Amino acid sequence: MIEVASIKRGIVIDHITAGKGLLIFNKLNLASLGYPVVLLMNVPSGRMGKKDIIKIENFVDVDTAMLGLIDSSITVNVIESEHVTNKVRVSIPQDVKGLFTCSNPRCVTNTDSYVMPSFRLHDKKSCSYSCEYCEEITRVNLA
Repeated sequence: MIEVASIKRGIVIDHITAGKGLLIFNKLNLASLGYPVVLLMNVPSGRMGKKDIIKIENFVDVDTAMLGLIDSSITVNVIESEHVTNKVRVSIPQDVKGLFTCSNPRCVTNTDSYVMPSFRLHDKKSCSYSCEYCEEITRVNLA
């Protein structure tokens, strides 16, 4: 078994569905962060069978809305003095701003660069959102 040292301060993104860790690593642009980052893939898990884990030292600000869109089973653990001080379970967000574009090519968010796309959850099961400008339903796929 591979052993990874604990971190003194930072976050641990845990319970990532196996295979989605690299996608999260890339979407959060962790390679350019400047802090130590560990990506563990296909780690044995009693609850999930296999899972991915990301540890980021000296970093505590992460976009939980983005994580929820990628994988709603994720838990974000905030670490201080080598102990978990806060545990946040992400979920599919109700409202999303600027993380993806509207599927309607004539929507104002696609034609005017100053307008930020804004969406409200339409259907949780299909991960589809309604555009707040044109009401087009957009199915999210961040992969």
